Amino acid sequence: MASEIQMPEPVCLIENKKGKGLVVQPEALQLLSEITQPMVVVAIAGPYRSGKSYLLNWLAGQRRGFSLGSSVRAHTKGIWMWCMPHPCKPGHTLVLLDTEGLGDTEKGDTKNDTWIFVLAVLLSSTLIYNSKGTIDQQAMDNLHYVLKLSECVQVKTAPEEAGDEQAGEEQAGEEQAGEEQAGEEQAGHEQPGSDRRALFFSTFVWAVRDFTLQLEEYGKEISEDEYLENALKLKDGSSQEAQSYNRLRECIRQLFPERKCFVFDQPARKKDLPHLEELPDDMLDPEFQQQVERFCSYIWQNCPPKTIPGGREITGSRLGTLAESYVEAIRSGAVPCLESAVLALAQIENSAALKEAVALYKRQMEQGLPTETTQELLELHARCEEEAMQLFMARAFEESREQFRAELTVQLEELIEHFLMRNERVSHEKCTAALQELFQDMDRQFNDGVYSGFWGYKRLQRDQQALVEQYWNLPGKGVKAEAALRDFLQERGFMDHRGKPVPIIVILLSILLIFAFLIFK
Repeated sequence: MASEIQMPEPVCLIENKKGKGLVVQPEALQLLSEITQPMVVVAIAGPYRSGKSYLLNWLAGQRRGFSLGSSVRAHTKGIWMWCMPHPCKPGHTLVLLDTEGLGDTEKGDTKNDTWIFVLAVLLSSTLIYNSKGTIDQQAMDNLHYVLKLSECVQVKTAPEEAGDEQAGEEQAGEEQAGEEQAGEEQAGHEQPGSDRRALFFSTFVWAVRDFTLQLEEYGKEISEDEYLENALKLKDGSSQEAQSYNRLRECIRQLFPERKCFVFDQPARKKDLPHLEELPDDMLDPEFQQQVERFCSYIWQNCPPKTIPGGREITGSRLGTLAESYVEAIRSGAVPCLESAVLALAQIENSAALKEAVALYKRQMEQGLPTETTQELLELHARCEEEAMQLFMARAFEESREQFRAELTVQLEELIEHFLMRNERVSHEKCTAALQELFQDMDRQFNDGVYSGFWGYKRLQRDQQALVEQYWNLPGKGVKAEAALRDFLQERGFMDHRGKPVPIIVILLSILLIFAFLIFK
């Protein structure tokens, strides 16, 4: 399958079953491994039965895809994935992640809901939070999962020894310093008050469904974005009430510095809502259609590819690795560590980069064999080593890069010994093949008796000398040109064991002795 993939329907990426917990699905990982393009990963999360799947189907350009539920019960379980060519970014894959609804009363597991929300944030480049009604205090309270991000996600690994208070203090200091930067590494400048986790988190889009209010404040029309920012304004003062009011809002502002808001009217009449995916366009609310088209256009045109700190774009296999790392941490009872996940990804990528660099070195060396001298071989080695190192450095992740770079140097130095012997063998084989081709006609004439008798031998000697001269004029024979010629002629009896031409008098005496033996027999 090509690097661009067209999935006919969504597949389950992370299963969520009672008694089994969260499990990454091997079939989904296999599909992801076949996608080598950068990925724009858009995840949607929010309360159950709020129309998340329907909105994602619009982003997929389909009426059907993610399964819709028409009852009050939560429908989607776990996290489902749908990959397709990006409609506005050639060479990119659009990945849509539909997540299990939050707050399902039947499930009654807020911890599991938290992990679903955490995974949606960590795996996506854009997170759509989908809710109904308005952005009021109740809606903000329903987004309490954001508060859990600081508890359920850590940036750095813990000190190796838990009892080492000094190491813990140093790490805490680093965490605090990181949280006092506003994505300095990502934005390129300092924004005081930001959380370092924002470097790993996605763009935040709040989709407010079935919105019935007028977008205005104090009689003045406001934009959807202004509506969201007004809802996130902090209260002045340091009272208990103000701190409680501000805590979630501060979290959202720090963890998601890039924010956007869209409001939507109800898509159709109430009686038609259970059959939305079957409704023709003329039965949908025209205002809703305009709103959803504007929403889709923004997501397609503005949402960035998924990256990790350092600007590395995420491909299918990398997304699968991150999913496995995060889910493994959750299943083990640990807190997902962003640094550890990136390091695990770097180990895999750098190992692959090393193998690719070694393979390139071998191909380039083979193409350059044989060389005329050992010095030329060493020069070829130096050129191929430089090209292999450039390839490795271009692909390798910064994390653990020097470790793999040193290993690459060791492997290439070990390979030069192999290619010294290989160079001689290739040269000898090439020269022998050339000699066999040159001497084909001569061997045929010899078998036909053309060279019998005294004068035949003279002709044999003359033709042989001419062929040897042709051989020496052939290019690219390599370091074993002379040895191959000596071995070839000696095998045919034209040279003695010391590699010297057999004197003609010796050959004539040998012929006379054979004739005498035949006569007096």
